[in-house]
Amino acid sequence: MENLLNTPATVVLIIVNVIVSYIGFTQKDFFERNVFWIAPIREQGQWERFVSSAFLHVNGIHLFINMFVLYEFGRILETVLGTPGFIILYVASLLAGNAWEFFANKNKPNYRAVGASGATSGIILAFCLFFPFATLLLFFIIPMWAIVLAVLFMIGSFILSKREGNIIAHGAHLGGAIAGLVVAIVFRPNAWGELLRQVVERIG
Repeated sequence: MENLLNTPATVVLIIVNVIVSYIGFTQKDFFERNVFWIAPIREQGQWERFVSSAFLHVNGIHLFINMFVLYEFGRILETVLGTPGFIILYVASLLAGNAWEFFANKNKPNYRAVGASGATSGIILAFCLFFPFATLLLFFIIPMWAIVLAVLFMIGSFILSKREGNIIAHGAHLGGAIAGLVVAIVFRPNAWGELLRQVVERIG
């Protein structure tokens, strides 16, 4: 309990995501008013959808995966960056992820998306920057260093974002990941040098 109290932003974000998503599950009108949807954003200036859509999820599994990532990595990052820094990273990643999807799909008025994946992608990449040789499980099965997973994640997200008919917003993952990495370096300018030092030590 004490650890959770030390990371209040992570706890509050999880609670808000769960509450908003549950309302979206049970109230279709609420979901429709807040989903990331190109047509009303462009035609009616409903820019609030950039934020509100990031607290909605398609179903319980979608919500669980994002909240699991937020819980596991968010607590660590909030400790490293402090609560204000962590909130800035979360919001920047969220907005950058949706901005990427907006510009990539601005000519597709029916394009829709929801989820915290942009924000959680930023959290994962920031974690990989600070702890490059932590062992993570790809698909919860394959163990690999965080830095390797980060590289594969970025390459995979870029390639998949170019495919037509995606049901997953890979562009949001990529935009959020880049923003998370940039914000982490802004708050900890020595992190990049420390990353390179650790890489040299490992391969040297």
